[in-house]
Amino acid sequence: MSERDGTLPPEMNLTARVLVLREGDDVGVALAPLQASETVDALGIRCVDAIPAGHKIALRRIAKGECVRKYGEVIGRASQRIGLGEWVHTHNLQADHVDAIPQAPVEQTPVAREPLGAGRTFEGYRSADRRSGTRNWLAVVSSANCSADTAHLVAECLRTKVLPEHPTIDGVMAVTHGSGCGLVEDGPEHVLLRRCLNGVLRHPNVAGALVIGLGCEVNQPRQMVSGISLPRAGGWQPPSVLVMQEAGGVRKTVAAAVDAALPLVRQAAARRRTACPISDLAVGTNCGGSDAYSGMTANPALGIAGDLLVGHGATWVLAETPETYGAEHLLTRRAASQEVADRLLALMKWWEGYTARHGAVIDNNPAPGNKAGGISTIQEKSLGAVTKGGSTPLMAVYGYAEPLAVPGLCFMDTPGHDPVSVTGLLAGGCTLIAFTTGRGSCIGMQAVPVLKIATTSGLYERMRDDMDVNAGVALQGVPLADLGRHIAEELIAVASGKRTKAEEQGLGQTTFVPWALGPVL
Repeated sequence: MSERDGTLPPEMNLTARVLVLREGDDVGVALAPLQASETVDALGIRCVDAIPAGHKIALRRIAKGECVRKYGEVIGRASQRIGLGEWVHTHNLQADHVDAIPQAPVEQTPVAREPLGAGRTFEGYRSADRRSGTRNWLAVVSSANCSADTAHLVAECLRTKVLPEHPTIDGVMAVTHGSGCGLVEDGPEHVLLRRCLNGVLRHPNVAGALVIGLGCEVNQPRQMVSGISLPRAGGWQPPSVLVMQEAGGVRKTVAAAVDAALPLVRQAAARRRTACPISDLAVGTNCGGSDAYSGMTANPALGIAGDLLVGHGATWVLAETPETYGAEHLLTRRAASQEVADRLLALMKWWEGYTARHGAVIDNNPAPGNKAGGISTIQEKSLGAVTKGGSTPLMAVYGYAEPLAVPGLCFMDTPGHDPVSVTGLLAGGCTLIAFTTGRGSCIGMQAVPVLKIATTSGLYERMRDDMDVNAGVALQGVPLADLGRHIAEELIAVASGKRTKAEEQGLGQTTFVPWALGPVL
């Protein structure tokens, strides 16, 4: 693909069996299975091995220890001599973080994109104190796992007995998790948990919320919400808190919670969609179950959609730090300041130490499914993943679940594990999630719609009930620029109320998974 115009190489024959992504690449990508001894006509190369679709074929002889390039970038080093026409994968390619590329910001010009249209809006829920929402949910938040069952009982009671009378409310989310006690008080994991839970309370898609605690947990519910005020009829008030040990147990807490929720129900029922500026959108991006086509179709097309929405003032968030490792130079080149670049680089160093402390390395990612789909090293995965960031300047770098404060392209530090990453994006204030997948992730998240984008037409057809957009059409001749514009329009439609496939199936009830950093005591 061309880095400048976001299209597949103009010289590429879409009926060819091997795609060369950049001039000078050492490997090409098989668009269909290649048989041993067959000759790739367009390249005049005879295949030494059988090569699965999506996997790499050597375009030249590569000596042991040499860098191997794809996308015009280093994806690793040859762990043994590789012959012309050989299959290039984990058996002969190893990860090797290359620091030779200058990391300082350099002058970059975003790719010019024709705007979506002057005065474009979406139909959302305006708010006086925060960006406009895309959904209208209520939340029942457990401060610790000890009150999780009770939170589910309250949510179910509201769903069955109250919501049928209020069809404009999208649902009730039981925000539960496996933590809240056995933590180091005010330690890193406790801080992140509070940040995630408070992010739900303040979220633009949550019209009202109440908190349920047991009473003796480390994450004390009243301390957790200290300093939070939310708009209520008659003025600003702290979130409602119920403590099970004070209320007299589960049944009494459920009854009290339903009574306490009724004003919140009325408040949510009174909300109406109205025209909101595109600048109010905050879109989190994520990729899961990636394959070799992720960096060729869905991810770069999503990046183009991001350029278009950022052009209208929206916030666009990259995440998954371990899946940026090895491609961070593509972002630091575009950093709005040296401080922003340095913060991203510091995250990479932190992750190197974090994984080492646990006896791991960052190249434990890619996962087995990624490798089966043709991804060999973390650098290869990251180079495809960062294309979700489009071409605009990197304006800010946030810690996990930190509130989003700056419009434009931003980065949030999250793990690559999808539920944990998406939880951080939700807590930071993302009102939409755009999720690309090559193997077939079925993820959803209550309160925040997840638009899933398939990398190939085969996946889209096989999992039509779960995929919202087919990015595989890029391999059938649809320009990536057109596909990116289509994705941008789909995101606006979803922001305005169009239901995603995950929403239609009621997915996302167990996806809220805050990042667990510290020891369990």
